[in-house]
Amino acid sequence: MPTPQSPQLPTVNTVLTETLLEGIRSRAPGYDEANAFPYEDLTALREAGYLGALTPRAEGGLGWDFSTVVAAQRTLAMHSPATALAVNMHLVWNGVASVLSQQGDDSLAFVRRESAAGEVFAFGISEPGNDAVLFDSDTVAEPLPDGSYRFTGTKIFTSLSPVWTRLGIFGKTPDGGHLVFGFLDRSAPGWAADSSSWDMLGMRATHSHTTTLNGAMVPAERILRRTPAGPNADPLTFGVFASFLTFLAAVYTGIGDRAVELAVQRLGRRRSKTTGQPLAQDPVLRYKTAEASLRQLTMDAQLRSVAESIDAGAELGTEWFPRLVANKTQAVRTAKAQADFALEASGGASYHRQNELSRIYRDVMAGVFHPSDDESAHNTLASFMLGPVESE
Repeated sequence: MPTPQSPQLPTVNTVLTETLLEGIRSRAPGYDEANAFPYEDLTALREAGYLGALTPRAEGGLGWDFSTVVAAQRTLAMHSPATALAVNMHLVWNGVASVLSQQGDDSLAFVRRESAAGEVFAFGISEPGNDAVLFDSDTVAEPLPDGSYRFTGTKIFTSLSPVWTRLGIFGKTPDGGHLVFGFLDRSAPGWAADSSSWDMLGMRATHSHTTTLNGAMVPAERILRRTPAGPNADPLTFGVFASFLTFLAAVYTGIGDRAVELAVQRLGRRRSKTTGQPLAQDPVLRYKTAEASLRQLTMDAQLRSVAESIDAGAELGTEWFPRLVANKTQAVRTAKAQADFALEASGGASYHRQNELSRIYRDVMAGVFHPSDDESAHNTLASFMLGPVESE
């Protein structure tokens, strides 16, 4: 008897269709100009099943792995960086669920199931002045007798603020000994999002508002972990870092892809007044285009390698965090360099505020502020190579 064939997984192109992507690209300037949230984009992505990208097919999702989501986020970022960055935060929690499942831990299986059903997960982790990121928190997580917790504190850059239905948050117990992670339901009392100050340089459509928690309660069944305060090797910590940094790198690599694409298009159209030839024939600009290609191909190889290593469950030990941090840092640096190149190659028209390259130039600056920032990245890499700084 013939062996039954597994159903073929949908590809990036069959989910993020040309029609869907062109609609997203056409709306991006308006969302940026109006400082508006991309509701239509999210609706289109939900209807395409994209919110369940990492959910197994048997549970109603697309059944993709990390590498496929990385490719999809690059494509989405080429059409609207802000929409891609906003959706990234939903995908991060799904990535964490996948990493844990790979290790035999299905405690976050509900994240993937609910995502496929249309729920929107957001990332409420960043706090003002907290450079310890996942290893400490200024938010207080007060335990209650029934196993639930009340969270009080401030979270910043909470993307998807207008639409999330589940907010992943964490805080520290009053005794300072443990960090507590859980998911807050939007219907729960005790929280508020401040939209009044959201008027940013770039990535405006993400609507990453500041979120204030004032005794917001997370029930016991939605508490994910209690980990020791400070650096720890809990798989949840690895899952968050791996998903957050890798999907961020995908978005900024996609921005670099688009910047170079636009530069090449415009070099082919522009002509030298002196020689009458297309600027694509200018030897200096050809050299700079080759440099841009070198940067992008190098970033492509690095990003693919990291994503494939996550899919394979590679045992890299203490080398994992330097690799993840380096991948994100290099993706942002490369995207910034590509935006610089594209502006120069495209001429003065690209300096107009509503030009796509002008928006790309502004959007790419947000990468400076995502963890791990440049200082933190260098501390991580120096400690890996030289050991920790010795105290006197």
